[in-house]
This record gives sequence, structure tokens and C-alpha cells, in this order.
Amino acid sequence: MKVVAGVDWSDEAFAAVEQLGLLYKPDEVLLVHGVDLGMFQSPLMAGAANLQGYDEFREAMIDAGRQAVERGRTVLPADIPSVKTNSELHHAASFILDNAGALKADLIVVGTHDHSRLAELLVGSVSHHVLLHSRIPTLIVKGKAKPVARVLLAIEGRDDAARVQSWLTAHPFRSPVALTILSIVPSLTMVEPDIMAGYQTWSEEHKRQAEHLVAEAAKALAGPRFTVTTQVRSGDPVTAVCEAASGYDLLIVGSHGRTGVDRFLLGSVSHGIVHRAGCSVLVIR
Repeated sequence: MKVVAGVDWSDEAFAAVEQLGLLYKPDEVLLVHGVDLGMFQSPLMAGAANLQGYDEFREAMIDAGRQAVERGRTVLPADIPSVKTNSELHHAASFILDNAGALKADLIVVGTHDHSRLAELLVGSVSHHVLLHSRIPTLIVKGKAKPVARVLLAIEGRDDAARVQSWLTAHPFRSPVALTILSIVPSLTMVEPDIMAGYQTWSEEHKRQAEHLVAEAAKALAGPRFTVTTQVRSGDPVTAVCEAASGYDLLIVGSHGRTGVDRFLLGSVSHGIVHRAGCSVLVIR
């Protein structure tokens, strides 16, 4: 398993690296830091702004980036075979994604500063941009690192379940966990009286399908790595999943991988869950 982890000098970034070590035993970890000087990334811009001491400032920032990734090494377990670092002048989120592509990584790990969703849409954040543009599974770590014992897996359909099952089997956790497999039956907040009967029939059938889906997934994942239980709820998918995740150490969701303007404007259930969940979230693509 190859992992790229984004690192800066924040407590959240080091917590994310530490959480990686608690959750997995990867074959290779690449710790990366993009030294983002903003509008002064280019020496020409710095010269135009008559920025004094630009060279010293630039070198100090590059050195700080190197120190950050080296510190990241110290919070990883000693049993990881290969830990490498990379720090260069670059936009932080793009640098993480570029390195993940070059390494052919199986997973990206980033911490989050827990901005509001509105703030991230207007201002942006590294975790937001990585989640938006990553083409591989991404672990968004929230809060302090801690052992993972209880995991909630939310699945939507058969294809979604198969993709998540395949990834979890190929990339086992460091230690066995208690796994709850959840499926949500969407509810309509406003239903016209004359179609209520039809909706009721649809809802009951959807619930039967959801129960069958989680039972199949539980059978596929049951074994020494997972102690599996199942659960079916109804309601708004984002709200219901986040409420169900209370008390869990990790939430796993699939992503349908919207692209382009559709992804930016409409978002997705998985993106909404990442912003609202109270625990770390692993988004599997």
C-alpha cells in the first residue's frame, strides 16, 4: 500500500500523519509539503512589489517545509518499510495530488482545519481542494489521532458496496475493528397526498433492498479483520449518516466521482458527509 500524506506546521496535519500510522501499516509513505508563497511564488512578482529580503524569505519558507515533513517522520511507526519526503515551491493541494499521481498512490491522507463549508467554497482549503479533485481514496482526518476500534461503513447501492468491499479487502486495517454497515432509505420531506400510497410502497421495497444489500456486504466482509453488524435507516442521506456516525472512530463512504462544474456546483452526498461528520472520513473512489 502506497500513501501520500500532506504535511504543514499545523497540529491537524501531524494528527493526520499519526492517524495514518494507527490505522494502516503501509509499504510506502510519502510526506509532502507544498511551499506556497501566494502571489510572491514568482520572483518577478516579488520584484514588482519591491519585497525586501525576498531571497531570505523564500529560503526560510523552503527550509520550514523541509523541517515539517521531517517532523512528520517522527510520528509514524518504525515498522513502515519506506518513509520518504518531498518539499518544494508549489501550491499545497496540487502538490499533494501531483505526488499521488506520480507515486501511483493507493491513498491520500490530509488533516482538516474544520472550516465551515461556506468558507471553504469561498476561500478554499487544502483538504477541500484535495477531496474535490482526488481520483483515489482520500482520508480526511478530523481532530486528534486515536486508535480506531469502531468503524461505520455507509453504502448506497450494489456497485458502491462492491467497490468499497474490494478496497477494504485489498488494504486491511492495522488492527481488527467492529464494523457497522449502514444503508439509508431516502425519505421525501414533502409528499402530495394523492401519491403518498405509491411512495409508501416504494419506500417499503427500497427498505427491503437496503436490508438485502447490507446483509450481502456483511457476509462478504465478515472474518478475522471485521466483526460486522448491519443497520438500515431512513431520512436525508447526509443527515442520517452523520447522526449514525456519532460514537464511531471512522466513517467510510463511497463517492460517485462527479466531475467538472457538476461536482463544484452540486457537490455530492459524500462531500456533504465529510463536512458534517464529527469523526474522520475515508472517501473511497
